[in-house]
This record gives sequence, C-alpha cells and structure tokens, in this order.
Amino acid sequence: MKPPAAGGAATRFEEADYSYADLWSRARRAAGVLRAAGVRQGDAVLVMQENTIQFVDAWLGCALLGAVQVPVNTEYRGQILQHQVGNSGARLMLLEGQFVDRVEGAEGLRQLVVEEDWAQGFANAVELPEAELAEVAEHDLVAIMYTSGTTGPSKGVRVTHAHAYMYANLAAQALELTAGDVYYAPLPLFHIAGQWALVYACLQLGATAVVRRRFSAGEFWTVVRETGATVSFLLGAMANFLARQPALPNDSDNPLERMLLVPLVADLEDFATRFGVRIATCYGSTENGVPLIAPFGVSDPKVAGRPVPGFEVRIVDDQDREVPVGEVGELVVRTDEPWIVMAGYHQNPEATVSAWRNLWLHSGDAFMRDADGNFYFVDRIKDYIRRRGENISSFEVEREVNTFPAVLESAAVAVPSPHTEDDLKVAVVPKPGMTVDPEELREFLRARVPKFMLPDIVEVLDELPKTPTGKIQKHLLRK
Repeated sequence: MKPPAAGGAATRFEEADYSYADLWSRARRAAGVLRAAGVRQGDAVLVMQENTIQFVDAWLGCALLGAVQVPVNTEYRGQILQHQVGNSGARLMLLEGQFVDRVEGAEGLRQLVVEEDWAQGFANAVELPEAELAEVAEHDLVAIMYTSGTTGPSKGVRVTHAHAYMYANLAAQALELTAGDVYYAPLPLFHIAGQWALVYACLQLGATAVVRRRFSAGEFWTVVRETGATVSFLLGAMANFLARQPALPNDSDNPLERMLLVPLVADLEDFATRFGVRIATCYGSTENGVPLIAPFGVSDPKVAGRPVPGFEVRIVDDQDREVPVGEVGELVVRTDEPWIVMAGYHQNPEATVSAWRNLWLHSGDAFMRDADGNFYFVDRIKDYIRRRGENISSFEVEREVNTFPAVLESAAVAVPSPHTEDDLKVAVVPKPGMTVDPEELREFLRARVPKFMLPDIVEVLDELPKTPTGKIQKHLLRK
C-alpha cells in the first residue's frame, strides 16, 4: 500500500466522509494499535465487524504491518464460527461488542472489542512512521477469506497482495471506474465484493466508495441521489428486487450512469431504460478472481463475459479435456502472471491439490462457450447453494439440522427461487417413533445458523433417495 494523495473523499459512510489523507492517517494509527497488541508480519487477525470505518481501519492496519486479515461473516455463530477461528490460526480477534458472546470459550484467542479496547487504543495511538511499515511482496498473504465448502467445512482462501490488487483492478475495469466516480455498492466488507470490488477499487483509482450497512431495495435510489453515486455493483438477487419495486415517473431521474449486475436481470433492456443506466456484468470468485467480463452494451442476459487479458480460460470434461463449442463442462482458469488467483486453501492441502489438478484452477461451475467466444454460466457443479448473495455449504446446513432431536438424517439442496439464485430446501427423515415439525425445526436453527442458512422449504420424508452404495441422490430432491 502506497500513501494516497491528500484531499477528496475516499469513503462515505452514514456518519461521515473520510478523505484519502484521513484513511492513510487512520491506517497508520491502526497499525500502531495492532503492533502494540503483539501483531507481527505474517500473523492472522480475525475481524468481525459491520460495515464501519473501524473495519477499514483494521483491514488497512493489518496490511501496513504485513499481517493477514481474516474477515468473519457477521452472521456466523456456533460450529461454523468455531471452525473459522480454529482453522485460521489467529490469536487476536477484533470484534464488535454484539458478537462477543459468540466466541466465548475460544481458547488462546485474545479479543479487542471495537467499542472498548480498540477505541481506547485508537484514540491514544500515534501514526506508525512509514519507516516502520512492513515491506511486502506480491506473493505475501494479505487475507484469508472463508468461502463455504461443498463436502466439508468452509475453506479459507489464501489471498496474496497481487491477487487482491488484481481482483479490485478488474472490478474497476468492468465498471470503467474513474477518479471522478462516486461508487455505491451495498455489500458487506467481509466479502470480496464489498472489500475489494468496492473500497479497494476506489483506492486504486481515486474514486469515492459509498458504504452502507445493509441493502434495501426501498432505499437504494434514495442513497444514490443523496450521495450523487455515478456507478454501482449489485450482486445476486439485488437487481431483481429493484426491478420489482413499483415503477415511478422519476425512476430514470438519478445520477447513476453505470451498473455492474452479477448476474444480469432477465429484462435487461427494460431495466436499463427504466433507470437510465448502462449495464455490464462479469464472472468471478474468491478463488479465481475475475476471469470473465461482459462490457457495457451487453444485450444477452444469459452471458457471463469473455476472458480478460492475462487469463486463460477453458471448459473441460471430467478428465480435464477441453469440450467442443456449445457443450457444457467445468470452467477452469490459469494466468499469465503468478499470484493473481488463490494461493491455495488454508491448512487444507487436499482441497488445494484437487482445485489445482493438472495445473488448472477448477471453478466447480458448469459453463458453455459459443462460437463467438462468449461464455455462459449453466449451473453449479459443486454441491452448494447460492442464496441472498451467500454461498451455503450443504454439509454445514445438514450438520446443524441433524442435531435437532427428532431428525435421523437430512439433505440440503438448492431449488429454483423466483428471486434468482436459489432457495434452500432441507429434506429430513424423522427418528423412529418421532415427528419433525418444520416450524419447530426452523426455530431450533434460528439460534444456530446465520439467517441466510435458514431453510425456505422443509420436506419430511420416510427415507432419503440413495444409490446402492449409500450416497444420497440429491438431484432427485431438487425436483
């Protein structure tokens, strides 16, 4: 990280604007607080906070020390949170007071509560001199970001400085972001999209990032008009929620010029005309960066984009042989330059080797390519569910469902949602002589899993469909 130029708003939160000079000063003060807490280069630091300036302080402070930020989804609790804390190897956690009870009993984990210890330390901190900031290389880790697993617990993606930089840079390219833009994306900072595609992209180009705690379809355009936002990025079902709001005569009377929609809405032309915006899309993930971009002017709502310079992209069969044009296979990528996609899964060599087999990074997503070189997302090969912008591990859902006293076994699957993405369906088999009430099961899960992991549908069955070898046939449950 280099000292940015002074002047101009870098970030715009509800409570205040912060200039580039402010961020640089705050980051160096945060680095001082972290160093006083014993953080050294290479150490992992857990960060569990809402979308606040203190999150940005912690993130940038870690980067200046050469430490490894480990952002935590604020919905995590129970075994899911325990796994991330343990797997990360972190000995320090920065968290808001509202989350303290979720990590009670975590052995060897020191906690700095944002409203207490951190606030006091930050108030008394001086800026760490530039000469004392860490020297980092492109291959050094800057973060471990956890993404839901498919056949096991969540995996920690090892992110290098080069990877984070390039992800943000490509997001900026997709949006045609410039220094004069005001960029609003209602996404959480613990996600790559909120942290890198929004804030980091703005830091690279001198734009202004508008950060809000929550997405609200009813308030989206109010925020756009109040902040003068010129570009936006919407993920998952957000664009569909906007499209389904009652039409108003002044819908197009707003300062927004360009929107990145992932995925695209079905009524693409109607959406663009109604709100007076140009639309682009892209495809990416925490692991493989942003290998595909469809620039402004895209007209096919099914397209995901074309390969960007520096990425080699193929669609392959089960044996990693490239499939012909028009056939469906798995998307795999590799890059011209090193370190700009994931550096493996943290403390999970088996998953790393599997993802990188034959020296290609396997996405786990099914794609098709046409004769013009356009790539189309078809389906998810991996057994996970995409709901409300979150990747959900069926394994983790099933693990919690199976702790319900009346459940013998369960299976979690994705079913089509009217809001795009997926709805979460859980099929359960009761224990002999017992019954499962769907509402009681949901109430039981409410205290154990994030909101986005609460099932939309609970189906009670006498038995789960299985193969002769005992493997659950989940495709039959999706019908």
